[in-house]
Amino acid sequence: MRRLVWLSALSVAIYLVVFGTLLDRPLSLGLLRLELQQKTERLSALPSPKLVILAGSNGPYSHSCAVIGAMLALPCENAGIAVGIGLDDIFARYQALLRPGDVLYMPMELQQYSASRAQYWASVDGAFLLRHDRHVLGTLPLPRMLGAAFCCTLADGLEALAEMPIAWTKAINPEALLASEYNEEGDRIDNNLDDADKALLNLPPRVGPTVSDIANGYGTALIARFVAREAANKVIVIGGLPVDFVTAHVPPDTIAAVAGVYTVHGGTFMTLPNLSRYPARDFFNSEDHLAKPCQYLHSIAVAYRLGSILHLRMHPPGIDVVKTAAACPSVTR
Repeated sequence: MRRLVWLSALSVAIYLVVFGTLLDRPLSLGLLRLELQQKTERLSALPSPKLVILAGSNGPYSHSCAVIGAMLALPCENAGIAVGIGLDDIFARYQALLRPGDVLYMPMELQQYSASRAQYWASVDGAFLLRHDRHVLGTLPLPRMLGAAFCCTLADGLEALAEMPIAWTKAINPEALLASEYNEEGDRIDNNLDDADKALLNLPPRVGPTVSDIANGYGTALIARFVAREAANKVIVIGGLPVDFVTAHVPPDTIAAVAGVYTVHGGTFMTLPNLSRYPARDFFNSEDHLAKPCQYLHSIAVAYRLGSILHLRMHPPGIDVVKTAAACPSVTR
């Protein structure tokens, strides 16, 4: 028995050394980590008051800081990053960078609210938190630390062994790749309408989470805590709906439950007349990602709504922005 315990402890120690100090996935996970680092650095450099758009990939794909920030005359960072990167990680990095008077717009994907504790403990960012960002990992709850510590499998190790030599030869440049995908305000810029996935036209309607899913979601608890903390810090927190197909089934009581996450904890919640829903032909490669003309069209509508809530003098969108938005299929048909 003693030998078994000793061998088990040795196995765990070897595992932690291998995945904590030796093996890395500099391309698949490294790209996400670099994106998060770049957004954090830009956010820290922006003067206040500033506008921060925070969601999953719905943020940078379907919203444009270049449009909304210009219309509101506020410096802007599109700080959203893919669903699957834990919100606890993102909030830990961003919370110290928000100042009183900043505007935080949060059109979070609905699955962000309904995500369970187990899903958070197994978030994909656990691997780079363990390998590179233990200073952030140390601020998170113990179960999250344990989830990150035991993040990786044999398949992950094999993937690391494949990626590390490619990264070492610099055959792929992560900085250049991100520069081709995002502008300097964090907006996605490669979502061209001509490259849109036509298979989206045949997707069945997506069914949103129930009121119970929202109420009991661990993501809801994290978001509510973050909203309360930032509202107490005099940050103007405004929740919103993510974009989706016009056929999506999201009951009004689910929307009301999402709104309550903000209004009950010191924030505000806004909706557009179309509830941020558009025909499938307006999207790029998923229900959360608008093609660029429709990204601009949606951003113009969001900017006017935010301006009304904030009582700001609005600047009309530029001619180039209007021309781009006019090419959105739902406008032209």
